[in-house]
Amino acid sequence: MPLLSIALLIYLLMLPVTGMVPVLRELTLGRYPGLGEFEQHLFMSANMLGALLCVPLVGLVSDLWQRRKLLILLALLLNAFSLWMLLLDWPYWVYLLWRFVEGCAHISALTLLMTLAADTVRQRNIDGAGMVAMGGTMGLVGAAISLGVATGAPLGGWLGRDDAERVILYGALLMLALLPLAWWLLHERAVQVMHHSLTALLRSLPQNRALLLPYGFAFVDRLTVGVIASTLSLYLSSEIGMDSARIGVVMALFLLPFSLLSWPAGLLCQRWNPLLMMFGGSVAYGLTLVSVGWVDAGMIPWLMFIGGVVASLMYAPSLVLVANLSGSEHKALAMSGFNFAGSLGFVLGPLLGGVLVSLFVLLELPAYPLTLALVGSLELLCVLLFLPWAWRNRARFP
Repeated sequence: MPLLSIALLIYLLMLPVTGMVPVLRELTLGRYPGLGEFEQHLFMSANMLGALLCVPLVGLVSDLWQRRKLLILLALLLNAFSLWMLLLDWPYWVYLLWRFVEGCAHISALTLLMTLAADTVRQRNIDGAGMVAMGGTMGLVGAAISLGVATGAPLGGWLGRDDAERVILYGALLMLALLPLAWWLLHERAVQVMHHSLTALLRSLPQNRALLLPYGFAFVDRLTVGVIASTLSLYLSSEIGMDSARIGVVMALFLLPFSLLSWPAGLLCQRWNPLLMMFGGSVAYGLTLVSVGWVDAGMIPWLMFIGGVVASLMYAPSLVLVANLSGSEHKALAMSGFNFAGSLGFVLGPLLGGVLVSLFVLLELPAYPLTLALVGSLELLCVLLFLPWAWRNRARFP
């Protein structure tokens, strides 16, 4: 039950974030006429920039204090407040500032919920109350995240079909509703190893450089997701002519198989090598993204569905690797590192997409297809760069 409660909270936490994706143009150009392509992409990057800067701090504080629940409750309250502020009339730079605050709050709650799940499994193993496989647990966490993303996109498209701001309003109300739910469902898990100083904690994490591999893949994976959430969404609306509801359906076709298969993929890590699963899934996912801008409009939903299937084979193994390679004394900091790498990728994804689209427009080239192809190729490049190092250090990876 504790793990299912955490998974439920993670799922609900993800809904407002991805609910904004199908109505991205309405929340940017619709509210602020005259914005360029790059400025519209900033709406997604501002959120993840907040996550990028905040996530190391919250992991560090949580490991030093050895408390998760109170910090989660504070993060949920700040998330609700920042979403509410987005409904007010601000200059665009202030609007982006509130997106930044929202990103800080969201990633803090998400990181600590993920850490609490890992704490729960580790504590059960210590107490002898039953061995729960880390693969299945992190697969469940990954499924909750991706299922929230998958259902958030079509839900946002449906809610925002007449009024895009309705997505923000219901998101703020949902975060307020999560406060009493989290207070009731969550329980602290005692951690056996306590640090006596900040220096001791910071020294513990770099001792395991094998974490750099899942961090590297988290960076590239989330960069591509940032491009999908911004550049692909804008491509489907401006070039293909899809409305917000149909864009939500296309996103769901990618995200639903991704979410539903993340838990089975985590369970497969108990039988298969998670490193090989991550490599193979990344290659297939990269090739799918390379292709999506060059096919007919009718083929895009099918390609997105295939991309969601293969993406599950790379996401769950990366979570399993982080959980297994990190020690109990820096669990939150290690998970923060994973989310930091992912947040950095998500920040750069919309920025990279905006720069590439603007550049290719100036060069009078097919801007969106070329952008998606180049970004998808980064998955293949990541595998090629890490494969020799992973082979030399294969004994380090469970």
